[in-house]
Amino acid sequence: MIKAGIIGATGYAGQELVRILLGHKEVEIKWYGSRSYIDKKYYEVYQNMFEIIEDICLDDNIVELANQVDVIFTATPQGFLASILNEEILSKVKIVDLSADYRIKDVATYEEWYKIEHKSPQFIEEAVYGLCEVNREDIKKARLVANPGCYTTCSILTIYPLAKEGLIDMSSIIVDAKSGTSGAGRGAKTDNLFCEVNENMKAYGVASHRHTPEIEEQLGYASGEQVVLNFTPHLVPMNRGILATAYANLKDGVTEEMVKAAYDKYYKEEKFVRVLEKGMMPQTKWVEGSNYVDINFVVDKRTNRVIMMGAIDNLVKGAAGQAVQNMNLMFGFKESEGLELVPMFP
Repeated sequence: MIKAGIIGATGYAGQELVRILLGHKEVEIKWYGSRSYIDKKYYEVYQNMFEIIEDICLDDNIVELANQVDVIFTATPQGFLASILNEEILSKVKIVDLSADYRIKDVATYEEWYKIEHKSPQFIEEAVYGLCEVNREDIKKARLVANPGCYTTCSILTIYPLAKEGLIDMSSIIVDAKSGTSGAGRGAKTDNLFCEVNENMKAYGVASHRHTPEIEEQLGYASGEQVVLNFTPHLVPMNRGILATAYANLKDGVTEEMVKAAYDKYYKEEKFVRVLEKGMMPQTKWVEGSNYVDINFVVDKRTNRVIMMGAIDNLVKGAAGQAVQNMNLMFGFKESEGLELVPMFP
């Protein structure tokens, strides 16, 4: 049994971490960190935890926390962990960071897209990008894991096999993605009010969304070439879920059979990636509440393009579930421990 602490436990991703870890037989939560609700009982913030959690919310004192637990999850805004992380902390505890602070290897790129100065760039090279299906062996040895973003998890896993096998023109990729409103966090924002979101759908962050360089960097590693792509996210009136639809030109001579073989090669043995049968399209409702990624593709012979589709729950595989999957690898637990979550319907 290991002890875990969560900083940012009262955000949507933090609450999902709590829900998942309560069902994990190898973990005990010792610290519910929340700057906004210090000294409040956790169930007073999330009433679904009434008579389940009696603990009060504590502060975000990571120095003290590192002395009490084996792993820390930081479900915090960009810049928080980078501003306080030091060698003393990392020598005591393993960290899974759900922010973008250590995802991007180039400091200048991070600072350009996130508009903040990186305060601890000395840890960027060490941090392992926590996409378990790609970096599993490195994650097992890591003490600092950068948990991927929700859009990036869905987009990269959807495209990865074809990028890795060199079947698509990497300069032709377009990613069109839709997310439920929980992806915007729990903070009070006018754009997230019911009257703004309901019966509405909109693009945002057009040509400027901060997940763009993360997707480009990881697909660049996969393909062995520099990648520049178009990524356009949309907000849709649902609580959870991401659907990413990606388009790319097939290289000469690439057939539908070759595309299917690539997906099977990389995902046939993956517990949480489900490559659907021909004609079955990924839908957010069939992954809701689970750590699964549903993926499929269609080859458009008329245009010689491939249409790649992926669906995830943004709070589980796109955040908390993937963080727990990373933790399981870091501590040598069964990778699926605590994550045997059957998708909810309706």
